[in-house]
Amino acid sequence: MNITREEFIRRWPSFTPDEMACKCGECGPESGLNMNPKTMDNLQDLRYDVDFPFIVTSAYRCPNHPEEKKKDEPGAHAKGKAVDLAIEGKRALTLICAAPVYRFTGFGIKQKGKGRFVHLDDMDSAPRRPRPWIWSY
Repeated sequence: MNITREEFIRRWPSFTPDEMACKCGECGPESGLNMNPKTMDNLQDLRYDVDFPFIVTSAYRCPNHPEEKKKDEPGAHAKGKAVDLAIEGKRALTLICAAPVYRFTGFGIKQKGKGRFVHLDDMDSAPRRPRPWIWSY
């Protein structure tokens, strides 16, 4: 993506490149600039709609990120098209209900025990990845 930090912050004021950056330990905060612009537009619109903040726990992941290395092919995070949000209870339900309106098609839900979160992505359907799709962790 050819966007500067300043453009990122202006276009998506609810988020920063730092919070969207890969957390592999090798990538710097500028890796957050690799998020897909349409995904970020969708996420910003969703944020405006639900009117509460999101805590992003994972967004862009480089090919060397431990979770990406486990996969046969790069996932939605590696394409800059996914976020994991620390959210639970009523807000999680509100988010999941609103997200399809903003073109999110993948919904991963962990709402039991510690580390509750919701995964959202806006990937297109593919032979091994039908959409829309929902799963639990």
